[in-house]
Amino acid sequence: MHRKLPLKAALLATLSLTAGSNVMAEQAHSQIHYSADSQKSFAGPPDLFTGDVQVEIVFPSNEVAHYSGAYVTFAPGARTAWHLHPAGQHMIITDGTALTGTRNGEVIRFQEGEAVWCPPELDHWHAATPDAPMTHFVVTASKDGENVIWKEPVTDEHYEAAVAASE
Repeated sequence: MHRKLPLKAALLATLSLTAGSNVMAEQAHSQIHYSADSQKSFAGPPDLFTGDVQVEIVFPSNEVAHYSGAYVTFAPGARTAWHLHPAGQHMIITDGTALTGTRNGEVIRFQEGEAVWCPPELDHWHAATPDAPMTHFVVTASKDGENVIWKEPVTDEHYEAAVAASE
């Protein structure tokens, strides 16, 4: 049996729901500030990188934006292991010259201010040139909670051949 609410009670209930919705909407529309010291910074682990690499997370992914951003600085000759991104990655060079290679032997050399899109599921690596450091800013998308799948190291022979092919 349904009981009718008095008009005053019905209005109060409606206002409460509306106020609650407004608070949730307000929180969803607030900006979030990530200060420089609030994010992780770490040395690239030797099982995932050859040479000295420093990773500085700038912003994490969240429940709305399924991508993160980080600066990654490579010492001369440093490189990633083979890996892929289930939802792709943009690499923007902010300092120096980068190399990126794929399993089919394609090598791209790109400079400060240039970018490369690495599509989903493409095995690749990225690196600094042998004689100079390089920093890139990466925007990496996530799919099903994963943003990278790591594989075996890039050998010295493979890296040296890629450097020669890119010159």
